[in-house]
Amino acid sequence: MIYPITPVPKPRQTQSDKWKKRPRVMQYRAFADDVRKLRVRVPEAGSRVIFTLPMPKSWSKAKRENMRGRPHRQTPDIDNLCKALLDALYADDSVVWDIAIRKVWGDQGAIEIETTS
Repeated sequence: MIYPITPVPKPRQTQSDKWKKRPRVMQYRAFADDVRKLRVRVPEAGSRVIFTLPMPKSWSKAKRENMRGRPHRQTPDIDNLCKALLDALYADDSVVWDIAIRKVWGDQGAIEIETTS
């Protein structure tokens, strides 16, 4: 299943984030709301998650064609993307014990979840 949500990493949060409106934290909260609204599901085992991150608009058409679907080797880190997704879905994400993760370049942000078992 492909969900049209631009992935964001899980930020470090402090007590003051309960009342402060830091942009990074607000972006994560909006992402978590979107994930829940679209009813994204990640099974406890046997899933493959592909995070598609949007290419910069400043890239040339040729570079965009060349990079589409290629590995995304920059920040945000893949573990922070996964943490953001699982924390948005589960109160206790320790129930997920088997997951394969990738992050690639794409025209638009998306999260694709495939069940392998």
